[in-house]
Amino acid sequence: MAEPGALSAAGLSEPRLARLRAGLARYVERGEITGATALVCRRGATHVEILGWQDRERRAPMRRDTLFRIASLTKPIAAAAAMILVEEGRVGLDEPLDPWLPELASRRVLTRIDAPLEDTLPAWRSLTLRDLLTFRLGFGMLLGPPDRYPIQRAITQLQLWGRKPWPPHSPDEWLRRLGTLPLMYQPGERWLYHIGAEVLGVFISRLAGQSFEAFLRERLFEPLGMRDTGFWVPPDKLERFASCYQSGAPGEPLAPFDDARDSQWSHPPPFPSGGSGLISTLDDYAAFAHMMLSQGRAGSRRVLSRPTVQAMTTDQLTAEQKALSVGFFPGFWESRGWGFGLAVNTRRDGPAMHPGRFGWDGVYGTSWYSDPAEDLTAILMIQCLDFAPTNRGINADFHTLVYQAIDD
Repeated sequence: MAEPGALSAAGLSEPRLARLRAGLARYVERGEITGATALVCRRGATHVEILGWQDRERRAPMRRDTLFRIASLTKPIAAAAAMILVEEGRVGLDEPLDPWLPELASRRVLTRIDAPLEDTLPAWRSLTLRDLLTFRLGFGMLLGPPDRYPIQRAITQLQLWGRKPWPPHSPDEWLRRLGTLPLMYQPGERWLYHIGAEVLGVFISRLAGQSFEAFLRERLFEPLGMRDTGFWVPPDKLERFASCYQSGAPGEPLAPFDDARDSQWSHPPPFPSGGSGLISTLDDYAAFAHMMLSQGRAGSRRVLSRPTVQAMTTDQLTAEQKALSVGFFPGFWESRGWGFGLAVNTRRDGPAMHPGRFGWDGVYGTSWYSDPAEDLTAILMIQCLDFAPTNRGINADFHTLVYQAIDD
């Protein structure tokens, strides 16, 4: 916690921060979440809240160092890792990726999204790193019924993704299977969620000549002091691992989804997912968030250059691409864009939507946003499965309560 008076000096109202705790507590009391950790940092002063249980059945209280499945908060980390390689001159943003990803060379593209898999035409160009970072590679999640089109049924049959935390394949086998399918759309045509980050993890490993996890640990986690972040939970850390729950019909209690003591996350995964695979803590993720807000600097050490972070946190989508892209809910693109692995606010739309604010949310309830104009970072960690976290009540309420605490 901040020293007495530090929050006030940073322009944060302690009485108004009490509203933040009360707001989160209401979600716990109503049984909509089992517990939460939350962090607000402004101008170097940090306020932390810890509420409820990390494991409801065992009555294990939430801790500041509780481990969470951060889901899609993995994506910005994977993007930052890729940009380290760009800064080293090992790959260009617009360079064809065929030498490293031959399985995805010479792509074919469906003539229409509901076409049979053999009804294709040639891709107009090779895939690039920019395509992966901006989710414009022409392949990704189709938001809607999971078996509406032949391409979706093929994805299920090949086990390329699903509700489990990762595919049951090695990275090479996963990419081979992906390469047997045509693209859904032409490269660069539109935004399609998720799959670009999965391909990104395989690409980073191949270009770096080491496992994806080893590269992340060496180039990001160790420099940033992220000691508890990785793709699985070792036995000596299991007591700090939160169980995950699932929301059901209105009025129904949360149902167990993944027991921390009997979890797939308790051993190394076959596929280290760049899209949703990491486990982390509140303070570990805050270290990454602070580096991004500080435009690539962590204390006296520079992890990324200022121009790189500025590119990552700038909207990379054109108006035409947004018009063709389906967001998570109606109006999604009216005040948002997409940078490299994260969302960027493009206009003011409500009390917590400021232009230039960047970050993302995870399907288990994790949420991070930083606001350069306010020198502000806010992170929420919960463990409750909900497919559309960017539109869930607690995430929106949390960030609104963060902004109302600003007192200057």
